[in-house]
Amino acid sequence: MLAEIGLDSIVDVHTHFMPKQVMDKVWAYFDRAGPLTGRRWPIAYRLDESQRVQRLRDFGVAAFTSLVYPHKPDMAEWLNAWAAEFAAATTQCIHTATFFPEPSAPAYVRRAIAHGAKVFKAHVQVGGYSPTDPQLEPVWAVLEEAQIPTVIHAGSGPAPGEFTGPSPVAEVLHRHPALKLIIAHMGMPEYREFIELAYRYAGVYLDTTMVFTDFTEAMHPFPGGAIADLAGLADKVLFGSDFPNIPYPYQHAVESITRLGLGAQWCRKVLYSNAADLLLHDTRGSR
Repeated sequence: MLAEIGLDSIVDVHTHFMPKQVMDKVWAYFDRAGPLTGRRWPIAYRLDESQRVQRLRDFGVAAFTSLVYPHKPDMAEWLNAWAAEFAAATTQCIHTATFFPEPSAPAYVRRAIAHGAKVFKAHVQVGGYSPTDPQLEPVWAVLEEAQIPTVIHAGSGPAPGEFTGPSPVAEVLHRHPALKLIIAHMGMPEYREFIELAYRYAGVYLDTTMVFTDFTEAMHPFPGGAIADLAGLADKVLFGSDFPNIPYPYQHAVESITRLGLGAQWCRKVLYSNAADLLLHDTRGSR
């Protein structure tokens, strides 16, 4: 599939590796179809950590994230320490960190950056907080100055949260126009609103996580009229999978990109070079 579009590898900006006790709880939540999932959601890659890393390598993934996220205070810094160790021990892992609205957040975000974090994760839905929380204002300022992107789950899918939706994100960007944000799941289901933010702000990107797959199309279909908008955002769309927490084969996530009909060059940018340029500082461009 990759060879057909002139690629031999992928950069996946949206994969989850977490401490075992945390991942076990995440899987248990999916197993009981918790309210934030919205439906039955079998985990396709419920494997040991080393097996999951090897599976990504087998899929041709050259680099991937270890997105962690806290659901309560006094958790983020511990997750950051784990993620730093995981990245140091895992060659292809892009050093990932996270934060939560709490007084200590600016300091531990600075420490994570000093220790080499290349991308952060913010989960508005699970964390139950607003991106506009005053305690996050200095965090956004630090990330804007450092020009380090944050993968932010702020869309109201698969189920809405109290603070999800494009408006709070737009307010943050108004205050921090140079901030780099990667909109997880392309903002599902508020696709059009988040696409508009990507056009408006230079630092806003969209990740394709679960979008266009048969599983998602059945519940939150991508508007057909917006496909053309993605052609104009060829340099700002990044491939994400949500591995291992997906209910279908990994290859289907890749196929969902290549079957859009936007051309081989667009696919090469989405599946590799856009993320390589942003997170790996790989200046080779489209491959």
